[in-house]
Amino acid sequence: MHQMAMELWKEFWIDSDILLRDIRGKEIAKQLTRSIGSISANIEEGYGRGFGRDYLLFLKFSRGSARESKGWYEKSSAFFKPEDLNSRINKLDSIIGQLTKTIKYLEEQNPKKQTGTLATRNP
Repeated sequence: MHQMAMELWKEFWIDSDILLRDIRGKEIAKQLTRSIGSISANIEEGYGRGFGRDYLLFLKFSRGSARESKGWYEKSSAFFKPEDLNSRINKLDSIIGQLTKTIKYLEEQNPKKQTGTLATRNP
């Protein structure tokens, strides 16, 4: 899932060139820069914190960013060729599915670790 998120980030560089040609696209490019970048960044940060509840929480953040990115791509359909748009959305659907499967697995393996947030973490 991380590798696919990184591939999507590289593809977004091409997409951002298209979006930046139009004033409406510039705003979408800003949103996609944050949301697409956040997918892999949250996986990386969660992994860096170990495999406890923080990892699970960051995977959920990553999934939220993937869903947000999918929404922005759907909103920007007028800017892209249908085959390119479908490719990005399919990749995001795959990332969302992989994250969901991993989150579910981790919750089943460690039911006690799914509760709490970073703010309530014990030192």
